[in-house]
Amino acid sequence: MSRKNIPIFFACDDNFVKFTIVSLFSIKENASKENHYTVYVLHTGITSAMMEKLYELQDENFTVIFRDVTDYLYSISDKLPIRDYYSKTTYYRVFIAEMYPEYDKAIYIDSDTVVQGDISELYDTDIDDCYVGACHEQVMVQVDEFGTYVERVIGIDRNNFFNAGLLLINCVEFREHMVLDKFVHYLKQYTFVVTQDEDYLNLICKDRVFWLDQRWNTEVFGEIPYPAEEAKMIHYIMVNKPWHYEDCRFGDIFWKYTEKTSVYGEIKQILDSYPEEKKQRDTLSAENLVKLAVEETLRTDNFKNRQDSLKDQGRVAVVKKIEEYERAGRFAEDVEDDPPTIPLDPDDIDYLRRSPLAKARTAAAFSAARRFVNRLTDDKKLIIKEIRGIENLTGLETGAVLTCNHFNAFDSFAMQIAVDSAKLKNRKLYRVIREGNYTSFPGFYGFLMRNCNTLPLSSNHKTLKKFMEATDTLLGRGHLVLVYPEQSMWWNYRKPKPLKNGAFTFAVKNNVPVIPCFITMRDTDLVGDDGFFVQEYTIHIGKPLEPDRDLPYSKKVQALADENYRIWKEIYEREYGMPLRYTTET
Repeated sequence: MSRKNIPIFFACDDNFVKFTIVSLFSIKENASKENHYTVYVLHTGITSAMMEKLYELQDENFTVIFRDVTDYLYSISDKLPIRDYYSKTTYYRVFIAEMYPEYDKAIYIDSDTVVQGDISELYDTDIDDCYVGACHEQVMVQVDEFGTYVERVIGIDRNNFFNAGLLLINCVEFREHMVLDKFVHYLKQYTFVVTQDEDYLNLICKDRVFWLDQRWNTEVFGEIPYPAEEAKMIHYIMVNKPWHYEDCRFGDIFWKYTEKTSVYGEIKQILDSYPEEKKQRDTLSAENLVKLAVEETLRTDNFKNRQDSLKDQGRVAVVKKIEEYERAGRFAEDVEDDPPTIPLDPDDIDYLRRSPLAKARTAAAFSAARRFVNRLTDDKKLIIKEIRGIENLTGLETGAVLTCNHFNAFDSFAMQIAVDSAKLKNRKLYRVIREGNYTSFPGFYGFLMRNCNTLPLSSNHKTLKKFMEATDTLLGRGHLVLVYPEQSMWWNYRKPKPLKNGAFTFAVKNNVPVIPCFITMRDTDLVGDDGFFVQEYTIHIGKPLEPDRDLPYSKKVQALADENYRIWKEIYEREYGMPLRYTTET
């Protein structure tokens, strides 16, 4: 039976290939013998003498192939906007998917690494439709100047920036979504000078990163929360090179493998002869990189500012206002102007739609809403990638309160689609809305607000009593009531906000479960009329949360709210691959 072939790519020049030898040797020492590994070394000039030393590592499991990319670079030279591109070997990883169309996925590794894990385990990781599997860049997480840089220049959260020194590349997605063309496009638009190609890759792969166990890219930098022997790969980043510094962190692991290679003498000579003036230069270069990040951040024409200038300025202002409100902890306040609130008198609303006229209007509204939603989905203005946990709806035997994060006027349409997909017989979804949205919203949207099974909260005491009675009746009949417990809508805000207790009071009062739903988003390739990327939704439907019968009333309510928030937080951290933190904390 033929063995699985695993393609592994390095990119280096003649000066650095000796470290490629050490990295590859460590891979061989720990890789499963059940597979075959084809190792490609991309370069634009490596001497035959150095090639021979790397060829020595070939055996029945490992094949080494050198690929001079000069001809390939020349073939696409009309696309490349900069001439020094040819010397930037780390850029070559962007070409792998196009250069090797026979591969569905591939591994790229920097040469300043030592691999202690089984590389086949990494290759076997299912990264779904993500562009890459990668690990968080700890420099951005742990150094504020760099974290601020990526957020204010590239537009990526510091906790969602990956280190490109180890990548599991989804070659199919790279080709399908034309990552190389996007790379060239951004090269022409802006020159990133801090981490260069890593900046471009993070920009392109935003929201399409599968977060690997951090042990697969243990950077020799800052705080490392596990012992060295647990690291599956050690990455000697920046100036932290064991061949320059005898006291380099985890340097003993590097030398353990280096001593067994044919390049040990050469590398030891580099260490023994590394002069003090170069060490001082290393220190200065590290300091200058921090300064460069700060300078780029302060540039009024940096990349993010340029991109924002092309977007709808009203929408940009909303995003900035959200940032301000988060810093101030004003989570329950809307950031966009709502329709003026006209108090709703009890005689002005039939919550249960009992009259023939109300039933007719509801039928007409739902018919119009379905046509409208179909147009939204056809035009790619509403994109639902996946609904997870639909079984938590289909298994319901009673009414339930559904909670959901609120970030878009269309998110209730997404929830309606989720409920419809559960195919619940004789059970409907009702939405709790603001009073002003019911009484004051104009035009087509106002028609939907007043007639698509909406339950407006009212500032009128008698109307509010009628609202509560209707809600109790609907839940008692087995229907579903959708509540937004955050109270406010923040456009495309991805974090869960602190929750109000209303939804959970409904559940406890009627002894029905809460179904915590949370919608996660990611950028698509499509740009909307406002200049922002259209979002793709994944709807997460959690397991029913039952009120705890052993607790007093108020504690039942709070326990449900706390558990709902915990589940939302868990989904957020799992799906976005970063801890939930608010700027109010700083």
